[in-house]
Amino acid sequence: MAKSLGMDQHDIGILFEQGWQTFRMNYYPPCPQPELVMGLNSHSDAVGLTILLQLTADTQGLQIKQDGHWVPVVPLPNAFIINIGDILEVKKIMSQGESINLIDL
Repeated sequence: MAKSLGMDQHDIGILFEQGWQTFRMNYYPPCPQPELVMGLNSHSDAVGLTILLQLTADTQGLQIKQDGHWVPVVPLPNAFIINIGDILEVKKIMSQGESINLIDL
């Protein structure tokens, strides 16, 4: 993971060695009244990794910001979506000497 992010392997180990390790699983069954479903406001995930499995392609809850526009993430069948959270993005950018605004990510 460190290599694909352009980070030093030692740095990524330090990033997580003193922190809390948590594993949480959520399941959201299909809503019988989809017109009543409410989503979240735009946000970024502060965690290290989020692993998402969308069971059907017709349920598109996840969106990414690309070129200033929100676009749906269409899942591949039987595939996980791996989302890199803020903690890794910030560490990667800081190691490259760049400044960032998390709101713009």
